[in-house]
Amino acid sequence: MRLKIRHDTIYSYDDHARSALYVLRLTPRNLDSQFVRRWRIEIDGDARLDRGEDAHGNITHTVFVDGPLETLRISVTGEVDTADTTGIMRGTVERLPQALYLRETDPTTATGDIRAFAEAALAAEAGDHLATMHRMMAELHTVLTITGRDADFSGKAGTTFADKTGNVQDAAHLLVVAARCAGIPARLVTGYLFEDDEAGAHSAHAWMEAAFGRVGWIGFDVTRKLCVTDRYVRVATGADYLDAAPVRGASLGGGAESREVSVRIEQGRQVIEG
Repeated sequence: MRLKIRHDTIYSYDDHARSALYVLRLTPRNLDSQFVRRWRIEIDGDARLDRGEDAHGNITHTVFVDGPLETLRISVTGEVDTADTTGIMRGTVERLPQALYLRETDPTTATGDIRAFAEAALAAEAGDHLATMHRMMAELHTVLTITGRDADFSGKAGTTFADKTGNVQDAAHLLVVAARCAGIPARLVTGYLFEDDEAGAHSAHAWMEAAFGRVGWIGFDVTRKLCVTDRYVRVATGADYLDAAPVRGASLGGGAESREVSVRIEQGRQVIEG
């Protein structure tokens, strides 16, 4: 499947900001399941853009923009060919051992209730990690109400589990925590999801990956109750959302800061050359 993506992030400042510094994780890598045909980041200010990579293997861009700034637009456009690999991730850059992804972070702190949930699922599947992941994904999908708004991100998996509600990042974090409680290395993923209906065709998304020894990493989306397919474009991973967030940073001065995000995903025409 060929997917065309446009992702705009617009920051507005109540008073003119003197400068701004952001770290972008907005550039996908080539994998067995995706080929990046073209990708471009544009900043509408007097900006310096430095490319790098982080410990998780994500491509990063550090943006420094000199003010005064009333608004700042970060625009991404690109085209990616995707393939369905039944959720199995091949060709990823792995700089850290799988065992590191068993560690808790603040947004992925386990509660007693989540531990009990994970232990019950593991016992029901007789210790089979892959079956346990599918069981936990299905059970959480049934009980969670997904809000779909970034502003609702709680940053606490325990709150999501107790309230049975949250956005896509919350849902992904919760499955990450449950996996770790079952002894399965897990990490959060950010990227894009294409859906056919017009209302759902514009979506920056989050899901999770779980590691199964030599098999490697498999992507699970609790909000859709499925392993990732060719409708997903994988951009960044991390121990939690803070590691994989598309844009993080701050401005100097400028008073209160607001953010508006818009995403457009379209299916393009794929030509097979003979």
